[in-house]
Amino acid sequence: MKFTKATNYALHTMLKLFEASPVKPIGVQELAEMQGVSPTYLSKILTRLVKTGMIESVSGVNGGYRLSRKKEDMTFLDIIHAIEGTASLFECDFFHGDECSIQAVMKEAEEKMESHLKNTKLTDLALKQSQA
Repeated sequence: MKFTKATNYALHTMLKLFEASPVKPIGVQELAEMQGVSPTYLSKILTRLVKTGMIESVSGVNGGYRLSRKKEDMTFLDIIHAIEGTASLFECDFFHGDECSIQAVMKEAEEKMESHLKNTKLTDLALKQSQA
């Protein structure tokens, strides 16, 4: 299983925004340079995060992006769903009656992973990094 690079960039961007001042937005150029990605590509990712209400766009000379929800409320799963969507990672293409036993195993594994990601918050990670 592999998440897209967009999820990687989104998680790193959100961590940077977590660590930043809640008042002063960070420009897309700075966020892009930090990750070695084009500002155009990162803008598309930021647009998805804005649409979910996790961050907001501030226009103007000193504009950029900043968090729009409480840090404590955002989980890894929220960010991943904003970028990847909520579709199941595995879909059985064969008809096996009520439920495919392979689909059941894959669904259980996905539920465990989602539970872990839902219970892991970027604030926890930011706190670990500040203590290191």
